Amino acid sequence: MAKAVKTPKQKLVVLTGAGISAESGLRTFRDADGLWEGYNVEDVATPRAWRKDRQLVLDFYNLRRKDVQAAKPNAAHIALAELQEYYDVYIVTQNIDDLHERAGSKNVLHLHGEIMKMRSEKDPTKFYPINADIQLGHIATDGSQYRPHVVWFEEPVPMIEVAIPIMYDADIFVLIGTSLAVYPAAGLVDYVRERVPKYVIDKVIPEVKRYKNIIPIEMVATEGVAELKRLLKNP
Repeated sequence: MAKAVKTPKQKLVVLTGAGISAESGLRTFRDADGLWEGYNVEDVATPRAWRKDRQLVLDFYNLRRKDVQAAKPNAAHIALAELQEYYDVYIVTQNIDDLHERAGSKNVLHLHGEIMKMRSEKDPTKFYPINADIQLGHIATDGSQYRPHVVWFEEPVPMIEVAIPIMYDADIFVLIGTSLAVYPAAGLVDYVRERVPKYVIDKVIPEVKRYKNIIPIEMVATEGVAELKRLLKNP
């Protein structure tokens, strides 16, 4: 008897932004009129800030790390992980938290780094897990100060080049919780092929009129991903 040929899963590519983590209690500076938990972004999230006051930058990200550790994956994170049973799911996220991974998603690409890792000040390819605080004098193997493994404003985003072919290979595309205001991440949608269905989940749908095959789901992420699963006709 001939063996049944297993049909390959469709590739479902998800681009997530701050909106998916907001329901887990994590905010961004855009939620607070240019302030991020009371800090000016220019003072804590730029190379200039690091050169000016390393201690302030480390204190800020040490607090952010504690916030992430206290947060839990919400229903949207969990539902995306559940979709792996039916699809070949790839998540490209602008978020530096690890909530997708903790929810069970296997293929997660972080465009802007990961708060639960630290890196050499000199060499961005040397990074290591960190659960506690990064302190001044915490020295990498190359002799430089460790810093958070995050991409600051005014720094290049090297993972964009890795994300582009993932976008191009999508059979289904989902955009969740991003205003498409931060570049170069926002430009990734341009690499999704025209014929691919594009589900857009947000409480306020961003400007996507120039794209074809848009299916808007104007809801917060937790409700929107549940609706996505219904539209995809998955259990």
